[in-house]
Amino acid sequence: MRKSHPVRRAVLATAATVSGIVLLLSLKPASDPGSAAAAGGAAPPAAAQSPQGGAQPIGNGTVTGDAARTQYGAVQVRLTVSGGKITKAEAVQAPAGGQSDRITSDAVPRLNRAAVAAQSAEIDAVSGATYTSSGYKKSLQSALDKARAAGSPGSSAPGNGGGAGSAEARTVTGDVVRTQYGPVQVRITVSGGRITAAEAVQAPKGGQSDRITSDAVPKLNQAAVAAGDAEIDAVSGATYTSAGYEQSLQSALDRAGG
Repeated sequence: MRKSHPVRRAVLATAATVSGIVLLLSLKPASDPGSAAAAGGAAPPAAAQSPQGGAQPIGNGTVTGDAARTQYGAVQVRLTVSGGKITKAEAVQAPAGGQSDRITSDAVPRLNRAAVAAQSAEIDAVSGATYTSSGYKKSLQSALDKARAAGSPGSSAPGNGGGAGSAEARTVTGDVVRTQYGPVQVRITVSGGRITAAEAVQAPKGGQSDRITSDAVPKLNQAAVAAGDAEIDAVSGATYTSAGYEQSLQSALDRAGG
């Protein structure tokens, strides 16, 4: 049998070692962050990732959602926004009377805290207050929608007047004013620093109030647009409704920046 030459064995061993090193270098993991960055990989920097799926930012100020009707009464939410975050949530309307008082006093504070914690309308219903929770979430969502509209480019934040976005039409809702015959609440549309539309989103109803409201509210709406402020005359025969309308209108104007 022929014996392998020692020099030949050394050459073969050296070649095998070099081949192994080359193979290991070629198998460097492709997931290495440094190599991905150097190669212009698709991994985005942390700062480029938009929070919460790229949700529209919300404008600063105070905004009131639409009143949501429930089986036991209306629910309406008002938000205070600062730094693009909800800092306060409150129910300016909630079911009242009888057992509703107990349920509301227990559920509403929980819902308020949940809204601030979640920073959205994706909150859990409070056990035993299903209708109130559902109405709260609907009104909360409408308030968020209004705040986002105010926070979009070219729009003014709720409660602020003047500035580059003051010519953009925006809608502002006033406080709910309690009267002897029921609540009154006014919503106005402002464009170019003027009231272009006014409507009562709440007004006394039931019995004789239906007739009085149907007669008085359109007149008050027209007067608000014509006057451009809350200095409007009361409608004859609708003293309480007129007084409530003026107060809610003034609060809406205050939020709109006067």
